[in-house]
Amino acid sequence: MSVEGRVAIVTGAGGGLGRCHALLLAEHGAKVVVNDLGGGVHGGGQGDAADSVVEEIRSAGGEAIANKASVADRAGAKSMVDDAVSAFGTVDIVVNNAGILRDKSFKKMTLDEWDLVLDVHLNGTAYVTWHAWPIMYDKNYGRVVFTSSVSGIFGSFGQANYGAAKMGMVGLMNNLAREGASHNVRTNCLSPGAATRMTASVPGSTIDPDNPAADNHPGLVSPAVLHLAGEDAPNGRIIQAMRGRFSSNMMYSNKGVDLGTDASIDTLEPRIGDVLDMSVASAGSSFQSSND
Repeated sequence: MSVEGRVAIVTGAGGGLGRCHALLLAEHGAKVVVNDLGGGVHGGGQGDAADSVVEEIRSAGGEAIANKASVADRAGAKSMVDDAVSAFGTVDIVVNNAGILRDKSFKKMTLDEWDLVLDVHLNGTAYVTWHAWPIMYDKNYGRVVFTSSVSGIFGSFGQANYGAAKMGMVGLMNNLAREGASHNVRTNCLSPGAATRMTASVPGSTIDPDNPAADNHPGLVSPAVLHLAGEDAPNGRIIQAMRGRFSSNMMYSNKGVDLGTDASIDTLEPRIGDVLDMSVASAGSSFQSSND
């Protein structure tokens, strides 16, 4: 899982998960661009959170610089990559962690609240990765980590915008894992859970993000990021990490039924049980992609 001498960008690294990711990468020898707008979990305001993490890294003998741009801004996303290249000469690792919440049931959610969450989580992830991608692709080395969530992979009440963005990252990962494979650019997803400002903002939460419980500390998630950022990282995989427990999520398909040219509602209905039966299934799709 070596990251010694690698250059990493970690978005949303001013606190919580991102801070722990940045500190661990730096501890293992990576040079880190600590990005954080400095605002709250609802996207407002700007502060010096990135500077504080940079100081932590430097005080421990590591190398880091701060970037305070928004991932949802195309020019801001480019500035993170430009800063990495200017300060450290290249970019090897991108950890897309930045995010905000606008939790409401879909019925009560405004379209502005939908757009904002999609812009930060999905578009922001795409923007930063898009600007770093040519550098990694051309030098035949890159590690990209997307931060997905059980809210998207499995669903959650009141998080339609957040869940759609998080599942969108899985789709983006599936495609980039294929596009980057021949050039040793590997893309994976992290699905984390920890005591952070975001989880503390969920109605009914008793989490204190400034004093996270030892068994729910965001630092317990970061070893997964270190592996996904390392030389032996997998490609196109989802690692779920929470409370020191690590597992994998994967898409499965059953064999299904082939009705051929006789396909109609009359022939499908009697076989719908077989179509929906997942008692025997395997990883991947039962349909061959036209691009394979």
